[in-house]
Amino acid sequence: MLSRQKLFWLSRVYDLPGSDLRFLRAVRDNCAYHIKHCPEYRLICQAEGFSPKQLKGLEDLEKIPVLPTLFLKRHHVFSMPAWRTPMNVTSSGTSGSFSQVRFDWGCILAEIPMVLRLGFYHKLVSPRPAHYVVLGYKPGKQNKMGVARTMFGLTHFAPPISRTYALRWQKSGYVPDLDGAVKQLKRLEASPFPTRIVGFPSYLWFGMERLQALGLTVRLPRGSKILLAGGWKQHYAQEVDKSRLYALAKRVLGVEEENIHEFFGAVEHPVFFNTCKKHSFHVPAYARIIIRDPRTLAPLPMGQAGLVNLITPLINATPVTSVMTDDLGVLTPGEDCGCGLSAPVLTILGRVGLNDITTCAAGAAQLLGKGEGL
Repeated sequence: MLSRQKLFWLSRVYDLPGSDLRFLRAVRDNCAYHIKHCPEYRLICQAEGFSPKQLKGLEDLEKIPVLPTLFLKRHHVFSMPAWRTPMNVTSSGTSGSFSQVRFDWGCILAEIPMVLRLGFYHKLVSPRPAHYVVLGYKPGKQNKMGVARTMFGLTHFAPPISRTYALRWQKSGYVPDLDGAVKQLKRLEASPFPTRIVGFPSYLWFGMERLQALGLTVRLPRGSKILLAGGWKQHYAQEVDKSRLYALAKRVLGVEEENIHEFFGAVEHPVFFNTCKKHSFHVPAYARIIIRDPRTLAPLPMGQAGLVNLITPLINATPVTSVMTDDLGVLTPGEDCGCGLSAPVLTILGRVGLNDITTCAAGAAQLLGKGEGL
């Protein structure tokens, strides 16, 4: 499917107007593929009267059937058999269930240039080797979570000298070793090479508090960076404002705000969102976002808050062209950010109540005749 490759090999990573035609063509082909190869998705499209031929302009993207992430956590639907897909990734499953997303070879060959182009744009790629302290899961055969895959991938932007993990696998489960990660940071203070901290923002906060409790401060080598992914998840009640997080990182680790990067994404939408120098998430050319009313699912105008609907034609193996997250967000003009990018800015405001998500997921399930228990 060359339309997908043409989109994801695009070099102008935030040129949405310049990518509109490529994006529309790739989405049209992607929807047609899923309708042909996924019986469940075909039933949903038939029930909603949707055909890829209806996608004549970007304004028609709202017509694509939306699959809520909660639905995907409870119904594992695919457009390719497992033997044709080199990778099967799951969501974190913090709610007790998890999505399964299969990645096809075409997806991987499209994803790699996307990540590299965005990595170069945001000055994450460096030939200079670095030590990595990962405040997250150590990858292994037993772990197929997307966040572990993402964090491991982030350790390749600069050649890794070493990797230290705060969550290690022992026998039948992960064991936290935050003290070990903290001690490693102190040792790396004397290294001639920079350190890159990769991980959950909650673990970064807890680790820095641990350093303070021990009466320690670290001055990481020049060029060190902090790469944050995965959100606060089950620690949402302890979430702190970004300004407090950045100020503590400068005070405790010696890392300036300009060297802190945050990432947004989902297993069901593995497009690389990286904050700009003003710490805003601009929508890259490889995705489009619709904000929808939680009650009616009608698209909302820019500036109004609602459910975040993510759209991308990246994956052929799983019908996740258009997915609804449980995030509440708002789109604002890129020019308002002040960083120089004109692509719209996505701001995540929080998460909506389970009832809103359940309603959306039940609607999709009922179209399949599987409304009971979602």
